Amino acid sequence: MARQFDEMWRVLGSPAHVAVRELGPGRGLFAQDVLDWSEKKFPDFFQALRYELVEQSSALRERIAQTLNRRFESGKVELVPPQSENVARDSVPSIVFANEFFDAIPVEVVSAEGSLRIGSRNGRFFETWASSSAEELEFLDRYSIHPEEGERVEVPLQSQREMASACNFDVGFVIVIDYGYTRGEQLAGRHRGTLKAIRQHSVSANPYEAPGEQDITADVNFTALAAAAEASGLRTNRIITQSQFLMGIGEANQFADAFEECRLPQERAKVALQLKHLVTPAGMGESFHVLVASKGVDAEKASSLAALNFGR
Repeated sequence: MARQFDEMWRVLGSPAHVAVRELGPGRGLFAQDVLDWSEKKFPDFFQALRYELVEQSSALRERIAQTLNRRFESGKVELVPPQSENVARDSVPSIVFANEFFDAIPVEVVSAEGSLRIGSRNGRFFETWASSSAEELEFLDRYSIHPEEGERVEVPLQSQREMASACNFDVGFVIVIDYGYTRGEQLAGRHRGTLKAIRQHSVSANPYEAPGEQDITADVNFTALAAAAEASGLRTNRIITQSQFLMGIGEANQFADAFEECRLPQERAKVALQLKHLVTPAGMGESFHVLVASKGVDAEKASSLAALNFGR
């Protein structure tokens, strides 16, 4: 990813300042790797780089401060609040990166009975249904499908707003990586009712168990995210798989970067297994999709990015 960020910076004309803005950076480990690798391999890009971390959780902000202490002290990194569509646009060229961010954003759930509401009685949750809003119904018409009897469909209205906020810059790129689907896949009968809970690496269909102790998630509607980006003035490229995206970045040097620091055969074997998990259909390669969009960038130059050209 550091290699891809460097290429995007060069496509932007190698500006003196560029911001990489990561949404939902967790503990800051990805940021740490990108900064370390960029400093070592892409010094010109690193010199221009300011790394911004958008994280609401106070606990995670503390962890990030510990992980990236040295980078904060040097001024290379900063924690920034979530943006609003109403704030002034960022004039600094920007690369917004969201990896497994949108799947964690709350969704509305709609069925043939209406929109889901949650109540509680005697310490237990129960479900009721209310009339769907005009906004929810319009979303289904434009980007999703209307649920059939006994079926549930997610309506990620908050994700649309988050995407619009993420696009609040004058020039740059947005990269979204997540597990998800397109409207075409929904029309083909897939990804209908994807809300689930994950706890200790196990998946549950019941989001009401152990509240606060399991992650609630839903597959990402990439058709809707692309539309939100376009409504904010970005040009979107075709949605590709994570496999195509990473193979495109690594094709030029056959992923030599990944193996550079391996000294022993078992270290190379470990990295090869990790890489295989990221790019093969049996791992994350086909289930994860990637959306790349750009604003204020020549269309031909944006389409020439290595990540978008695997196999062409």
